[in-house]
Amino acid sequence: MKHLKGKVAIITGSSRGIGRSIAEQLADLGAKVVINYSSSSGKAEDVVEGIHQKGGEAVAIRADLSMVSGVESLFTKTIEAFGKVDILINNAGLMITKPLAEVTEADFDKQFAVNVKGTFFACQQAMKYMEDQGRIVNFSTSVVGQMFPAYSVYTGTKGAIEQFTRQLAKEFGPKQITINAVAPGPVNTELFNVGKTEQQIEGIKKMNAFGRLGETEDIANVIEFLVSEKSQWVTGQTLRVNGGFI
Repeated sequence: MKHLKGKVAIITGSSRGIGRSIAEQLADLGAKVVINYSSSSGKAEDVVEGIHQKGGEAVAIRADLSMVSGVESLFTKTIEAFGKVDILINNAGLMITKPLAEVTEADFDKQFAVNVKGTFFACQQAMKYMEDQGRIVNFSTSVVGQMFPAYSVYTGTKGAIEQFTRQLAKEFGPKQITINAVAPGPVNTELFNVGKTEQQIEGIKKMNAFGRLGETEDIANVIEFLVSEKSQWVTGQTLRVNGGFI
């Protein structure tokens, strides 16, 4: 059933990984989707072409979300393409893992610029452009509940995201817009796998109830609920989508 028919969805960082799965799933449900990317134009166009081949509607829009001007451009180009915005998925993120002694100012600034500033100002643009009854989903991480060495800056950015989500819920409430966050556990993506040995990955698999990594579809399925009419009474929350990751 295409229960998102007529809706317009922006999915940031959706040329690959979790973002791509979300975009493809929302398109299958009838939404017109914006594939946002920063540098992977070829991959973004591949996603658009795949959606077109299945009869869906999609466009690829390049935008640097580390700058407010980039966020503003993403929304204005979406309005030009589709006329409105109903759904915003703030999926784009950057992760640099280093021990405290090795973290540089550039490492710190890059992660906060994309993960925190990009998400915050995308929410600001949503307040300006989003239709009533809209849906916003931000991205945290289940690693905020762990004490993993080298993840301090990354999890700091995600802690900020969870607070934004809570604090903004009542600001969006008068327009009947819900805003929630998902906090995935380890998911089988390029971002997760890079730099890890097979032994490390096997150890991480054992940290959840099902003994496997999450798949991108596991996250997209939860997003499907959060952007549906059935989630109207859920706002300001962070859902830990992690298979019991502890």
